Amino acid sequence: MTDTPWINENWHTSPWNFADEVTSQFNFPKQIKIHDVTLRDGEQQAGLAFDFDDKIRIAEGLAEAGVHRIEAGMPVVSKDDARVVEELAKRDFGPDIYAFARCMVDDVQRAVDSGVSGVIMEVPSSKHLIELGYRWELERAIDLSIESTAYAHEKGLQVIFFPIDFTRSDLTWVLDLITKVGKEGHMDGLALVDTMGATSIHAMQYFVRAVKARIDVPLEAHFHMDYGLGVANTLMAVAEGVEVIQSTVLGLGERAGNVPMEETVMALKTLYNIDIGIKTEKLKGLADMVQQISGAIIPNNRPIVGDDLFKVESGIIATWLLNCGYENQTAVFPFRPSMVGQKEPETVMGKGSGIDTCKEWLARNQITADADQAMTVLMAVKDWGLINKRLMTNDEFKKLAEDTLAA
Repeated sequence: MTDTPWINENWHTSPWNFADEVTSQFNFPKQIKIHDVTLRDGEQQAGLAFDFDDKIRIAEGLAEAGVHRIEAGMPVVSKDDARVVEELAKRDFGPDIYAFARCMVDDVQRAVDSGVSGVIMEVPSSKHLIELGYRWELERAIDLSIESTAYAHEKGLQVIFFPIDFTRSDLTWVLDLITKVGKEGHMDGLALVDTMGATSIHAMQYFVRAVKARIDVPLEAHFHMDYGLGVANTLMAVAEGVEVIQSTVLGLGERAGNVPMEETVMALKTLYNIDIGIKTEKLKGLADMVQQISGAIIPNNRPIVGDDLFKVESGIIATWLLNCGYENQTAVFPFRPSMVGQKEPETVMGKGSGIDTCKEWLARNQITADADQAMTVLMAVKDWGLINKRLMTNDEFKKLAEDTLAA
């Protein structure tokens, strides 16, 4: 770590992130991996459907970005899902390929037949969901988990136990269940599953510590964004020693979605100076591809990959950018757009623009104007922006400026 990890040629964040009072309690693991669930959990977002070619394209993009593991799908769901899992499992293109399965022997056998190296095995873990959602006897969840995880281990798979609705369970009861599964069945890793995104940041720290005190296997974080806290909770979890982040591209997923990989990876890199091996310059291109394939609506100001993140309309911010120069752009932005594959910053013209932007655009179009004339053009721009409620194109600005000055 450098003496000033909060500032370098690529980013400029808060020095307080690295104060001894902040970092003294950190317990980050030596290696943090991304386990991407876009092809399975991401597709569960209402209205999304990926065909075989879509999933292969996305998987290839994930591999190019350096993602460590890909959850290729649930073979038991359909022939098409099984075909995707089998195709990816036989490729030697970087990521480890995992399947998703219920805690049922038949599901596990489908995963074995697909040729994957590991399996994520789900079972309901809250009493209300077992009794009301599944209408099972409580003992059935335990028995199925023991039988199927043991079978998966016998077949040579890495077994990640995935207790659904973990964070809304009675903690003592669910940890007793998991301990029993680990002893009588098998468990190579345990996913901390916040299915409903219903855990606060402070409770997450307590949760991880309580699990680590009872369960001695590597932990994984699988959180949802129902309260917008998934990224923060993930950072809290890995700071407590959780080794694997389960995430999706663009945060696609059930309801409000899963934890977005882009935001989580960049937060680790620039706020904590932890590089987990993801090629961040690929993030924008990967996000654009997944957006195009999925048809998901992505806000222009979405963190990291939004189209308009580095377009500057506000007068004062544009002045900062122009004064600092593009070589000093991290004085105006927390990180360089090139870090994530974004275009260079640019001033844009609209109702919020200021006089310095107007002068820059006049010069760009080789239009001569004194200070008063430039202000007159700016006022015309503001009127135009209020009427049209969008940014101006260069041609629109040029015509407006010429007409205003001629008048």
